[in-house]
Amino acid sequence: MHDRRTTLRGPDYFETRYSAHPDPWRVASSEYEAGKYAASLAALPAARYASALDVGCAIGVFTRALAGRCDRVLGLDVSPTAVEAAVARCRDLPHVAIAAMQVPQQWPDGRFALIVLSEILYYLSDDDLAALARRVETSLAPGGTLLLVHWTGADAGRSAGDVAVAVFEAGLGTAVREVHRTRTADYRLDVLERTAS
Repeated sequence: MHDRRTTLRGPDYFETRYSAHPDPWRVASSEYEAGKYAASLAALPAARYASALDVGCAIGVFTRALAGRCDRVLGLDVSPTAVEAAVARCRDLPHVAIAAMQVPQQWPDGRFALIVLSEILYYLSDDDLAALARRVETSLAPGGTLLLVHWTGADAGRSAGDVAVAVFEAGLGTAVREVHRTRTADYRLDVLERTAS
């Protein structure tokens, strides 16, 4: 089993990466990211959402894509430099807001019809994953969609992404039900629905 402790990172790690390069993970230019974003949008079960929360929005590429399917979008990232870039990318979209927050310690008010957690769970400790599950359970509207997308890598056995998703989903328990799961050679895509409460 992959030792997930090797992937845990604090806020300074991300700010350092964005300060050194405007797109350190090539989210705006790589074929991997473009394909993953297209698959993510295609997997969403609703044609349109009243509100969406994009956690770990980076420089706002997917946040901008979500804007075409949502009446209101809030993107969050821990890096102020990434947030600044996301604000610039979405500046012409008045229904999109971007904020700097360290999740799960910080979390926005309100309820969301769609919550996206893409490429972030394996950076969190088990305690933070449990806290994030509680945040999501409180904030995801009944019948709302939870989208998880995480790189799995080529390692044999369970990857850091698999382990983190399993811990996070265990924290959610019966608050969600599985709608759709896809696994490619590089990533897993999980679509969950908030049960009525």
